[in-house]
Amino acid sequence: QVQLVESGGGLVQAGGSLRLSCAASGRTFSRYAMGWFRQAPGKERDIVAAISWSGDNSYYADSVKGRFTISRNSAKTTVDLQMNSLKPEDTAVYYCAAVTTMYSERYYYRQEEYAYWGQGTQVTVSS
Repeated sequence: QVQLVESGGGLVQAGGSLRLSCAASGRTFSRYAMGWFRQAPGKERDIVAAISWSGDNSYYADSVKGRFTISRNSAKTTVDLQMNSLKPEDTAVYYCAAVTTMYSERYYYRQEEYAYWGQGTQVTVSS
């Protein structure tokens, strides 16, 4: 069983930065591709960024490309989302998630491909 816990959310002014981190319990966490999703009020949950097991391949939604960076540490025990040049439209609850396919070098951007989810962390960007 894998449990995911997000941290690093908060309130920031437009143009500012935040770094989200996702830590997991479970011995097999390091073997999974990971993703960050977000859900704004009244909207569906959407992919933000995704990363392969090794960290060599990543995906970004068009809305965050060039501003956000997904990464995982060398031990593959955490997955971070560095968010720069934040905009009010980035306001949402951010979730990290893990797939169950081990050692996959591809990234996954569909919610239904993810089996494990964190509880979410709120990011609020003021104008």
